[in-house]
Amino acid sequence: MTIPSALSVSAYVTLMAAVAILLVGLPVALFLARARSRIRHFFEVLLLFPLLMPPTVLGYFLLVVLGKGSPLVDWFGFKLLFTPYGAAVAGAVVGLPLMVFTSRAAIGAVDPRLEDVARTLGANELEVFRDVTLPLAGRGILAGMLLATARATGEFGATLMVAGSIPDRTRTLPIALYESIQLGDSTTATGIGILLSAVVLIVVVLLHFLESDFLRWRS
Repeated sequence: MTIPSALSVSAYVTLMAAVAILLVGLPVALFLARARSRIRHFFEVLLLFPLLMPPTVLGYFLLVVLGKGSPLVDWFGFKLLFTPYGAAVAGAVVGLPLMVFTSRAAIGAVDPRLEDVARTLGANELEVFRDVTLPLAGRGILAGMLLATARATGEFGATLMVAGSIPDRTRTLPIALYESIQLGDSTTATGIGILLSAVVLIVVVLLHFLESDFLRWRS
């Protein structure tokens, strides 16, 4: 078991998870912040499940959704179990709520009247979001992405259930840490622990900068 191998797998899986979180989470956050439909309450409750559910239980449900007999497999031919893509799905699912709830709060803090002014000047919805909403809510959205990406990087239970521990393929850093402890390899376990702690430290520092005046989004 080598740390570079687990690190490269984790980096690849986390990158895919982060892209999925951004593509799914940002529209959902915008919908929750601006929609008046009662259906938004359904999505809010649904997003709480990955936060509150034990990771192994979440992993089991992902096995059901992604496994044999699932429409994703039988109808569309998506085979994600025990692949890096399955690991990315697990990471994205656990990280998505952090992105959505943080971004929703940031978008909700933007004065809707500013968006309305842009619409009266002829801007379409995409231009309103790009030129008004995003610059004003950008720091909150970025903070949500940092939290979600860090959570995806550290995901263990659901990832192990969905992707297993295949060397150079699905064995991420958290899984490698667990196996190192099981094998009594304290040197590798310590190294992986330091790496994961460094990720957390970097996220904390970046969040501090976002909350301060060091970084400021401007229109």
